[in-house]
Formats: sequence, structure tokens, C-alpha cells
Amino acid sequence: MSPRPVLRFAPSPNGELHLGHALSALIGFDMARRLGGRFLVRIEDIDTTRCREEYVTGIFEDLTWLGVTWEEPVLRQSEHFTTYSAASDWLLKLGLLYPCFATRSEISEATETAPTALDPDGTPLYPGLHKQLPKEEIATRLARNEPFALRLHMDRALDALEGITGSRLVTFAELGEDGIARRVEMNPADWGDAVIVRKDVPASYHLAVTVDDGRQGVTHVTRGRDLYAATSLHRLLQVVLGLPEPVYHHHRLLTDEAGRKLAKSEGDTSLRELRETGVDALRLRRRLGLSSDAAEASVQNPS
Repeated sequence: MSPRPVLRFAPSPNGELHLGHALSALIGFDMARRLGGRFLVRIEDIDTTRCREEYVTGIFEDLTWLGVTWEEPVLRQSEHFTTYSAASDWLLKLGLLYPCFATRSEISEATETAPTALDPDGTPLYPGLHKQLPKEEIATRLARNEPFALRLHMDRALDALEGITGSRLVTFAELGEDGIARRVEMNPADWGDAVIVRKDVPASYHLAVTVDDGRQGVTHVTRGRDLYAATSLHRLLQVVLGLPEPVYHHHRLLTDEAGRKLAKSEGDTSLRELRETGVDALRLRRRLGLSSDAAEASVQNPS
């Protein structure tokens, strides 16, 4: 028999969950139940300056209120920095990363004076500062303990990708709203020399999420449409790190009347506020356009 499917919900505890998080958690949880699979919660707290313990507690309270159940123990990224360092060390040995000492102001000035193309998030592509630093200068800067990030040498990474798969493009299975998986082809070069290890912590979102999905055996990644483009970079990392390929489902996003995506940073109504005003979780499901069948099954057959 093939192993059971594994799905996950992976919030960052840097604010309270809102309706958009509820939609994402419930879509993943419902899919896990339909597939007879396992459901995990992962706390993505590598940004230790912004993440707070009370938000972690709030996440668990909100999910319980929604009727979501999950396996223990819960993986917390802040407890696994050595795992991400091991992955970046391997990428360094392959020659796919290089140190970047440039500050944000230096990068901003360089892109203003010599405009570059934009990455899928709308940020100017890294202009290549420090990409060709002599080894002696790198050693000197490291000896002075200058802060640096590790960036992906995209050209070399694409060479490695081509050597493994025969193509400089990546592919993955995208599960549509109709339940049909279709093969998608994307170009990771759109991201340029992306940051793989930040200056302040030994990982970036891209590295940590890729490594964690691999080691947790996640078979189906459900997340918002805003992360669709990032999948090309994640697939590239999966290939060069030798990690398995999951099936993806990038679901619809919730927006306000102006079409703006709901966000913690914008102070959108939190799930805690909805709970405290007496909103019922089943009514919330209907508000999100989700079937109440899965919620009722969760009550009748708790994990």
C-alpha cells in the first residue's frame, strides 16, 4: 500500500490569524480528510524578532475553534536552525550559493541607477553586487564579521537543474479547483539570485519551507494563490537538494471590497475577534463558501 497523504498548515506567529488563514487551514484539513491522510501544523517562526509566543497560543486556539485537529508534536522552525544550515552547507558545496554583503540601501541605489527587471513579487531583481568578489576580499570581510546573506547563483543552479532533469525549467502538478491535477511548467530564473539564507537567521522562507515539506513527508501543499509563483523556486531547491516533489494546490484568496488581499499587517478582523463576538465556526464555513460536512464529520469522529 502507498503511504497516507500528508498535508499541512504552516502559519507564522507574527500576528493573529484572520479569515484568509481560516480558509487555508480548512481547505488543507478538509482535503486531508477526503484523502484519508494526515494533517500537520507547522509553526514558521524563523523570524524570531517578529514572532511571539502569544500568537502561537492563539493559532492553536483558533484552529481548535474551527474544528481542525492535527498531529503532535508540532514542528517549530526556530528549533531546527541546524537542519537548514545543513541544507545550505550542501548548496554551498555544490557551488550554488555565494555571500552577499550588500546592504538594502546599496541594493536600492543600484537598482535605481540601473533599473532591472522585476521578480514575480514585483521587487527589482538583485543587480549582482558582490557576486564576483575575489576570494581574498570575501575572506577579509568574513574575518571582520561583516553581516552577509547567501544568495542563489541562479545560472549555476539552472546548470545543475539541467544536469539532473535535462531542462532549465521546472514542472509540478497543480491541483485545480475542479480536483484535476495538471502539469505546470515554470522558469525559476524569474527570481534571479534570490536570498536563500538571511543575514539574521540561517534560512529564508524559501529554504525553510522546502526543507520542512521534504523532511515531514508532505505530499500535498495547499496554500494561497499569492505563493503560486514561488513554487518555481521551491521546485528548483527540491531538485538540487534531492527532495521529493509534492502535489500543489494554490487556492483562491480572500479580498476586501477594494480587491486587497486580507493581511495581518493591515489589521483585518482576526479569528479571535470573531470568536469573542459569538460567531459560530459552522457559520464561518458557510461564509467562506466551504461545505459543513467536513466540520460535522470532525465533531463526530475526532482525531
